[in-house]
Amino acid sequence: MQPVEYQETDIAGIERIRTLWIQLNRHHQANARAFQDVYARWTFDDRKAYFITVAEQGSLRIDLAFDPEQGRYAGYCVSSLSKDREGEIESIYVDETYRSLGIGTNLLTRALTWLNNRGSIRNRVSIADGNEDAFPFYRKFGFYPRMTVLEQLRD
Repeated sequence: MQPVEYQETDIAGIERIRTLWIQLNRHHQANARAFQDVYARWTFDDRKAYFITVAEQGSLRIDLAFDPEQGRYAGYCVSSLSKDREGEIESIYVDETYRSLGIGTNLLTRALTWLNNRGSIRNRVSIADGNEDAFPFYRKFGFYPRMTVLEQLRD
């Protein structure tokens, strides 16, 4: 497999992650212990609207891994920085075909470098219930659970 090329964009390039985000959403729906219906109803257009709002209220960056041989994106990382300089890894995903090649590590490193260079005072990432297997990945970057937020399941 040829190496991927790394790119970055802002909210203007949000459509580039559509297919990968849908894969991520399906992953969350399949692994959620509760709230599967939330993921079933959630659309990329919903998430896109959220990202547009985040970009309007601060800064948003999308790091991309592109496979030129296949002509498709292998992964992405959306990060944001609020006006209060709070950094957030909003969404990150690597297609299963490209896992264990260091792409996720490179995407997150690029996002954290961007956040730190812009003066973030704190960086965080939220992990969906059922996706706790991702904890060791984030631990490599100094992320640890700080609190658990419970949400009431409603009909």
